[in-house]
This record gives sequence, C-alpha cells and structure tokens, in this order.
Amino acid sequence: MAREIIIVRRLDHPNVVKLEGLVTSRMSCSLYLVFEYMEHDLAGLAASPGIKFTEPQVKCFMHQLLSGLEHCHNRGVLHRDIKGSNLLIDNGGMLKIADFGLATIFDPNNKHPMTSQVVTLWYRPPELLLGANDYGVGVDLWSAGCILAELLAGKPIMPGRTEVQCVLTGETLDLS
Repeated sequence: MAREIIIVRRLDHPNVVKLEGLVTSRMSCSLYLVFEYMEHDLAGLAASPGIKFTEPQVKCFMHQLLSGLEHCHNRGVLHRDIKGSNLLIDNGGMLKIADFGLATIFDPNNKHPMTSQVVTLWYRPPELLLGANDYGVGVDLWSAGCILAELLAGKPIMPGRTEVQCVLTGETLDLS
C-alpha cells in the first residue's frame, strides 16, 4: 500500500483519480485511502442493459484514458492493471484512471526484471501471457487497445480462464 500512496501522490492529472487523504483506524490499526468520489466505472456502465456507447463517446473515453496514461508514463509509472473496472467515470463523462495497487515505478534507461503476473488476464498482452519480465509502457497500451475493442464490439476480445485460453481464443471481431 505504501508504494500505491507514493505513486498516486506523484500523479496530478485530470484523468488520474486524486488521493484526498489517509484515514487510520485505532481499533483495527488499519490505513484507509480516501479518493475523490466518482459515480461509475466503465465496466459497470458497459454491462448495463440498454447502454451502447456511441463512437464519439468511445473516442472521448479513449482520449481521456490515453491522456492519463501518457501522464503516468512520463512520470515513470506503469499502471499494469488497466481494465474497465479501474476506469472511473463521473456523471459528466470525465474518465479517471484508478487502482494503482499493481503499479510500479520504472526507468526505461535502467531496466530490471519485473513480474509477468500483473494485468487482469483478459487485458494482459501476449508477452506477459508468455512469461516476459522485461517490459514497458506497452503493457498499459495493449490493455487500452483491449478496452477500445471491447467498447466497439460490446464484449471482451480475449476472454479466457487461463493464459493459454487467452492466447488461443482471441477472437477476430467484426467492428463494422
């Protein structure tokens, strides 16, 4: 949790959720992170019956996601868990990247091995599915591409319960 606090505090961008404060509990010796309130997440909205995002809405969400990721990457942060439930949206359509629990600090000039067991399976890039431990911003961009395809197709493009299933069952989608 300490790493997540450090990471979120170094990010100040309209498309990254803001840490409002920290609360401790004397009873349970617990620490709670308090973030700004957002009404929805993208996964919940996409799963709602009757909601089909328009092309302009998808473009707007993707612009905000990529803008937030650019900010993270320019500050040496890999999110490593981009998925619909980690993309929060307010009632005005503002998208913010949340949940930096799997995020890490990286320096492209000073690479070190990282775990491949990051990114929710359906949004994990092929190199991580195959066990790579040398990666960079491409892992977040792959996940963003999966989000784009999912918003356009109305369903995940690489569903599976195992790494092998995700690699072998990636679908060819008709996006017309």
